[in-house]
Amino acid sequence: MNEIQRPATIGHVVAQRVVAAAVAAAEDLDVRACVAVVDSSAHLLAFVRMDGAPLLSQQIAENKAYTVAAFNGVPTHEWWERIADDPALVHGLPQTERMVLFAGGVPITHRRRMVGAVGVSGGSAEQDRTIAEAASCAAPAAGSGR
Repeated sequence: MNEIQRPATIGHVVAQRVVAAAVAAAEDLDVRACVAVVDSSAHLLAFVRMDGAPLLSQQIAENKAYTVAAFNGVPTHEWWERIADDPALVHGLPQTERMVLFAGGVPITHRRRMVGAVGVSGGSAEQDRTIAEAASCAAPAAGSGR
């Protein structure tokens, strides 16, 4: 067993490509959004607030990306289904700082491994998810996960 591990992660070049793809997808949907991209350790690498995006969406986008990375790639839209039948989790987990339980945060993967995450906020939950999923697809072509 290797005692020292180096996580597979994206860098700023891939993060910028993901942001550009998100902006293009948001423009196609006529959504003004904030987009945050984090590495596999949940550190912010890239961010954009499109013209006219709600100010509060900045924090929400960052928290969506953080939630995905902090929970090893679980998309934010999957959380409610996972906790809905457990009252303790329904009341407790949303109290966790930076935890987001609605759509718009997805992992960025390379070779079936999470290497980062993208969070989008500004449209409906489903619009945010659509934009984030389109953006995450831009990463593998960039050679993410060195």
